[in-house]
Amino acid sequence: MEGGGEGQGGDGGGRRWKKSIRRRQPGEGTSTAAPEASPIAPMEEEPAVMSGDEDEPVGPKKSELRSRLGWAVIRAVYDALPEFQVRRLEGMGFGPFLWLEELTPDLVLIQALKERWDPECQAFLFPWGHMVPILEDMVRITGLRVDGQAVTGTTYTSYHEPVERLLELEAEYLVRLTEDARAVLAKEEGEAADRDLRRFLILVIEKLILGTRGDPVGCRCLPLLEDLSSVGNYAWGAALLAHLFDSLGTSSRETGVAGFFPLLQVWAYYHLPSLGRGVARRRGAVPLLQCWQFYRDERSLRRQVTLIHDALDTVPFGHVQWTPYVGEDDATQPWVERGRPYFGRDIWLHCFNTVVPLYHRLVARTLGLHQAVVEFPTRQRLWERPGRSFRGIQQVTDWIVRVREQLDDWERRGKEVVSEAASDEDYFRAYARKYVAQVYKGSRRSLDPEGRISSLEGILHSTIQQRDDLQAVVDQVVMGRAGPCAADGDPGRSVLEGQLAATAARAEDALAQLREWEQELGTALARTTTQEAEMAELRLRPEAAEVAR
Repeated sequence: MEGGGEGQGGDGGGRRWKKSIRRRQPGEGTSTAAPEASPIAPMEEEPAVMSGDEDEPVGPKKSELRSRLGWAVIRAVYDALPEFQVRRLEGMGFGPFLWLEELTPDLVLIQALKERWDPECQAFLFPWGHMVPILEDMVRITGLRVDGQAVTGTTYTSYHEPVERLLELEAEYLVRLTEDARAVLAKEEGEAADRDLRRFLILVIEKLILGTRGDPVGCRCLPLLEDLSSVGNYAWGAALLAHLFDSLGTSSRETGVAGFFPLLQVWAYYHLPSLGRGVARRRGAVPLLQCWQFYRDERSLRRQVTLIHDALDTVPFGHVQWTPYVGEDDATQPWVERGRPYFGRDIWLHCFNTVVPLYHRLVARTLGLHQAVVEFPTRQRLWERPGRSFRGIQQVTDWIVRVREQLDDWERRGKEVVSEAASDEDYFRAYARKYVAQVYKGSRRSLDPEGRISSLEGILHSTIQQRDDLQAVVDQVVMGRAGPCAADGDPGRSVLEGQLAATAARAEDALAQLREWEQELGTALARTTTQEAEMAELRLRPEAAEVAR
């Protein structure tokens, strides 16, 4: 799956040249420091190296594997695999994922969702509350398993030795593979077939499951592929979700999302159907990614961006599908049954040096529970991930040891989410108070009554909450002023009483001002609602006249 630099690669062939030009210094050797997710052997033909001190274009290093392979080519290779290799992949749990067909990327929807992502709480922020893809969404949409061992291990500074030993890649191998896969692949089981399977798996994992925006194929997962009999024991779906969450946390100025972005599209199609961005094409097909295709919009990109933002600002709460999988035939989805013990739990997701939390308690409505007032996560977390400048590649890092506490949490299957809340009202007030500036954006449009109403409702909830908090402070100050401050005759008593009186006066003034704001907001909300009703009536009059004629 490709398009828009979304991290799935392109299908184009040919030689790739770096834009920079430099002069090679005498005696200069190749660097031993590997870039992030160290690339493996060259995928393209090496450009000829000119002798002398002439400026020359810098082509791929000998330790780089440049992949412009996309979903279509990987699917073509899969179709060319011998039957015994297909059975091995199905036994590893990759069968359902590799049945999937390419999904055209909805760049507008993906970018709009990314702008709503809050890396502090690892969730999307919408006017009705938090939402986030969960492990059940992951396994139902893609078919990848989410149960089993966490995808983690040791990262190395160089992968040259395991590449030579396990893959034995030649410069022309993948070129020939794209031309005629059946002529290159081994037809019988043995060491050659094992190498073919590892070569294919590293493309699937590093270009689709853990895809990046660039062409190089990483090889963090290569040590896990040495013993092919254990590959199926890992929770590759959970690693996909961790990688996707990590990508969403990048700067909002970066367009596009690395990782398996089709998960976001289909997740939005199921949970936010009123957006109208997807078209159901195969009812009952599994995994659920098979059921949808992107609805092509012929309007301009700017117009689509405006409409999708407006829709996300004004989707009614009743139009949100919190439990869209009710009635699905789980008997045909054994991967769902295996992953069920991991559903509905707060848990740490692992993908080597990427460890991110899945806060299921923030979206408890997917369990049929009311959302309680939660302690919103802060930056003071139990696990502080390494910065993007350090990804475990500067030294050999054993992540099993470094993140032992979070790995134990995964092995215990996290913590079950329960709620004793009787309604969502307290949650919504706390949510509006903290996130009002990030989720209510109706004021940026010149005429948007529904968005304006949503904005006023959120601000009103926030103001009520602030008023209640301030009232509690005033009550405490008044009680302190009424109580005994010090023994009679204490010279500091009069000073302290004066300070308390001044504080109480300021608090009462602030409280009175908040009450005025609350009244004004209530009036504005009522007026806006009335105007919306009048405008709706005006819009209906021409239609009624037309019908009468």
